Amino acid sequence: MLNRKKNKSKKKGLSQDNQLTGENLVNTKQKNVSIIDKDLVVDGTISCKGKLLVNGKIKGELTGETIIIAEAGSVYSNANVESITIGGVFEGEIKATKELIVLKTGKVAGRVVCRDLIVESGGILNAEVTCKTSKELESFDTKDVDSIVKSVDNKKSINL
Repeated sequence: MLNRKKNKSKKKGLSQDNQLTGENLVNTKQKNVSIIDKDLVVDGTISCKGKLLVNGKIKGELTGETIIIAEAGSVYSNANVESITIGGVFEGEIKATKELIVLKTGKVAGRVVCRDLIVESGGILNAEVTCKTSKELESFDTKDVDSIVKSVDNKKSINL
């Protein structure tokens, strides 16, 4: 007769009987991940650390580190973030101190101020876009875009 022993080794985030527990999740050294799921609508101000995955809908103000708008997600907001990846819909103003990535399923409308801009083939970007260095972004106010646009509109030619 074979004698089998239960495996009592602990894996991160799992208890001895392979149950996900809050205590074990707190002890793992992963960054915060928050999810706004497909049936959730948030109207107001969101401020988050770590990653925020949006499958639902956000209306209002959004501040955070890394924002990912999935294909089913939509955001109608002013966003002040480090990095934002858009696979769904975004309408409003974006200030991204690191990068804006528009995936092939993404649609962006409004104003964008960012350091790095990546638009995949098929992605739609209908926005006033200003790319700046990191130092310029630190002191940049998105209201400054109005003055930049007006000064360009008033010139008959632009020296490059």
